Amino acid sequence: MLTIDRDYNAAVAFVDRHVIEGRGNKAAFVDPTREISYAELSGAVARVGPVLMRLGLERENRVVLILHDTVDFPILFWGAIRAGIVPVLINTLLTSDHYHYLLEDTRAKAAFVSPSVVPSVLSAAKGVPTLKHIVVVGEQSDGLRSFDALLAAQREPAPAAKTCADEVAYWLYSSGTTGMPKGVMHVHSTVNFISQLPGQSRLGFREDDTVFSTAKLFFAYGIGTSICALGAGATSILYPDWPSPAAVFDLLRRYQPTMMFAVPTLYAAMLANPECTPQPSSKHLRLCFSAGEPLPPHIGRGWKERFGLDICNGVGSTEMGHLFLTNLPDAVDYECSGIPVQGYDMRLVDSAGEDVADGEIGELLVRGPSSAAGYWNQRERTRRVFEGEWTRTGDKYVRRSDGAYSYCGRTDDMFKVSGIWVSPFEVEAALASHPQVLEAAVVPAKDDKGLVKPWAFVVLKNGGEDGAGRALYEGLKAHVKRTVGPWKYPRWIEFVDALPKTSTGKIQRFKLRERAALHSLPTDAKQP
Repeated sequence: MLTIDRDYNAAVAFVDRHVIEGRGNKAAFVDPTREISYAELSGAVARVGPVLMRLGLERENRVVLILHDTVDFPILFWGAIRAGIVPVLINTLLTSDHYHYLLEDTRAKAAFVSPSVVPSVLSAAKGVPTLKHIVVVGEQSDGLRSFDALLAAQREPAPAAKTCADEVAYWLYSSGTTGMPKGVMHVHSTVNFISQLPGQSRLGFREDDTVFSTAKLFFAYGIGTSICALGAGATSILYPDWPSPAAVFDLLRRYQPTMMFAVPTLYAAMLANPECTPQPSSKHLRLCFSAGEPLPPHIGRGWKERFGLDICNGVGSTEMGHLFLTNLPDAVDYECSGIPVQGYDMRLVDSAGEDVADGEIGELLVRGPSSAAGYWNQRERTRRVFEGEWTRTGDKYVRRSDGAYSYCGRTDDMFKVSGIWVSPFEVEAALASHPQVLEAAVVPAKDDKGLVKPWAFVVLKNGGEDGAGRALYEGLKAHVKRTVGPWKYPRWIEFVDALPKTSTGKIQRFKLRERAALHSLPTDAKQP
């Protein structure tokens, strides 16, 4: 196992080191309007601490970052960490009510925000006495401080704070599908373990890589990928807008990355896009990776058929900082989520906390060095999720005899039909493999006898232009029966224009369960 000295500052190890090792002139980050070398990054990062301190922040205070993915994001993130100040990464797509809650929860003295988020943050800041400064990162905004001006005025760098490996370095917020998110605290040593174990040992990040992650930096998936790239001395491509298939194809052509990281929904949308031709947009692409949600097998196979390149899929979490379970890049198996990353241990347990045998469904617990220090000001939730060295994921898996793990669904989403566990993900993947289906979600519902059966919500390709008649309704049921088993097919299918999702793109199944609970129907009574 890797060890780290107690005296450890993650920013020194991940930013300053590259200049010392001779990478100063190499591009560290590139966005659509500018790029920054490792030497320039190191210089800017060293000047952020004095800027924050002039705003009244002290060691271990928190600073909120509500930023789009531009070069300024890593400058502020690593600059705060270097100064011993804790950056809190927050989604740019939230409402004012959410921002108000988060500003109160963090007690941050300053917020650095992108111009498009300024109105929502100004509204949210009302009645938050701990927030003293809102600083705009990017275009000028009347009456607010400018980060560009503040950084330009600070000519001299400052020494790095003498932090320790176990000191809190940064926060992420969980993106749960219900309720307000939880502040997840990660320590300085976390970034080293993320970079070395899933990054270089499993996925093979290299100094000569150009890395493009469509997952935003305020997500664990996005910042974890950025940490892996930075640790290896690679170049990261940043894109401030939300990625559409057309935009991603353009970026692949423009920057020719060697590694791409995205979510299954985006890979599916790219495959359905007319620009997705058999000729890959990047001739140098050697790794396509998927996380955030389980990858349906038909998407991976479709990508491989089109481009001759597998999508390597894996699992991570906000609580673990990044990936802990992935397929091997050179031996992808679309029927599983993969095997544990070196340095991480897994257990599957039943409702009594007892280990289950291979082939049986259990909740996944993970143990590894990147585990969070806990949730901010949520002691009971911390105790329920972080059990000593083990972290509960809330996911159900089956472990095969070869040691690979197959995803079954969230613990709260699993249900039994005729006494047999049904995995919503398995049924959804079967539905989505039908040529007319774009995506699907499955929840339990009760028939008129009070028996639980699967209810499917289905979004058709092309907005349902092919129609959702009786033939398709019955055809989808037959397709599921053939694909995953006769008892798992949805007894009811409802065709919808879109599925309710969180700002991170995860399906809000609780809303679908509420919708299904309003009905008590005879089996097969829901007609198109």
